[in-house]
Amino acid sequence: MKCYSIDLDGTLLNSEHNISEANLQTMNELLEEGHEVILNTGRAFADVFKIKALENLQIPIFCVNGSVLFSPTRELLYEATIPLETYKEIFSILKGLGVGILVYTNYGGFPSTLPPLHKKSKEELNTLFEEFNYDEILEKDQLKIYKLIALTHVDELEKVEVVKMALGNKFDISMASSFPNNVEITSNEAHKGKALLRYQKMMNLEFDEIIAFGDGGNDLAMFEVASTSVAMANAPLHVQQKADIVTKSNDEDGFAHAVRHLLKLHTEILV
Repeated sequence: MKCYSIDLDGTLLNSEHNISEANLQTMNELLEEGHEVILNTGRAFADVFKIKALENLQIPIFCVNGSVLFSPTRELLYEATIPLETYKEIFSILKGLGVGILVYTNYGGFPSTLPPLHKKSKEELNTLFEEFNYDEILEKDQLKIYKLIALTHVDELEKVEVVKMALGNKFDISMASSFPNNVEITSNEAHKGKALLRYQKMMNLEFDEIIAFGDGGNDLAMFEVASTSVAMANAPLHVQQKADIVTKSNDEDGFAHAVRHLLKLHTEILV
């Protein structure tokens, strides 16, 4: 059995955040052939199912950069969380750096998750972050913190490195960037690559090969454990350089193109 681990935004999804017919058909054909197909995303679970084409697919879904693992029947298998005291310290540092802060929890994302913010203006984002009362998060019962995102404006990308330097080596966390203007902060156990190995062990599976598809810095963790890593043409250069193969962009059905024409791993669906 081969395992196909696929990122969503910038990889399986096009620029309109939809899945093309070619990509969806390729996924279904891989499933019919008996391969394991896994969605391995930084998105929260609820944001995955805002994509209608995924509603009826019964496949494993790893959310929040490997923080939360769900079975094909959507049973919760695993959670990796950030301790509340660590969260408070990190939050205080980020607040002092003047970056936008998104908090992913078992109650959802506050003041939002990332996908709904992609088309908001600088002014709208500033208002969102300035007006939200983050103290309300800590009042929630049995609160679990899965991830923080430090978000900068595209004209302030230098703050990304400032955030990484401010947090580096101070906490037991993982940091990665899904887009050039953010830093995603999770438990050190939350890692797209570790999630694949953890799932394989939990389910008592043996993957002959792991083929990972991604476009962002948070996908490099998948590349580390993959037999074959595939970067999208729209990925930053440093991500492409870490991949074994570079396929077409997410707006050119790059996932389907790689499976059908570049990987040469099977012949049944070649066209």
